[in-house]
Amino acid sequence: MKSAVLLSTAYWAPVQYYTKLCACPVAYVEMYEHYVKQTYRNRCVIASPNGVQALTVPVVKPEHDKCPIKDIRISDHGNWRHLHWNALESAYRNSPFFEYYADDFRPFYTKKWEFLCDFNEAICHKVCELVDLHPQLLRTCAYGRTEEDLSCDDFRMSLSPKTGYAADAAFSPVSYYQVFRERHGFLPNLSVADLLFNMGPESILVLQASLTELRP
Repeated sequence: MKSAVLLSTAYWAPVQYYTKLCACPVAYVEMYEHYVKQTYRNRCVIASPNGVQALTVPVVKPEHDKCPIKDIRISDHGNWRHLHWNALESAYRNSPFFEYYADDFRPFYTKKWEFLCDFNEAICHKVCELVDLHPQLLRTCAYGRTEEDLSCDDFRMSLSPKTGYAADAAFSPVSYYQVFRERHGFLPNLSVADLLFNMGPESILVLQASLTELRP
């Protein structure tokens, strides 16, 4: 793997996404791609009492199809903040670390954020802080371009719920404790929220163990 990665913005990104931040000291988030529906950009997947549940942040429909992701605004439609926080609480209130971290994340659902990228970035910074992960998170200056014009491993399109993670040779998810594992079995590559609320400070060990190039 190269010294930098190129990623899309992502809402409560999956475990696979955070292994890239674990493996590389520098990560660039694409700001100039066109908005793509039904991806991790505004959707995360958690383990609910009834199985896998997707949570989608509604966005304001752009005036034209070629609107860059940096200009995509969050919609207030459907009281989604209340619904998302209730879903997270319902899914993880019995997990070992939800109560410990709840105060860190509840404010994301009480404050209004204008732009999707800013919202996602703030959550990512908080997750990295809590799991003791310290990548340098930067934004692209043009489509696929960094200010230093670095050569990056590009995961903007391949890291997607549509393609899954099987084609990613650098990622092999290891199992960890999940609240509903006895009911649903282990569910791999869910949102990092699932990992964090279930494993707390040991989340970093799961991320490292899921990186094949770091295994002995």
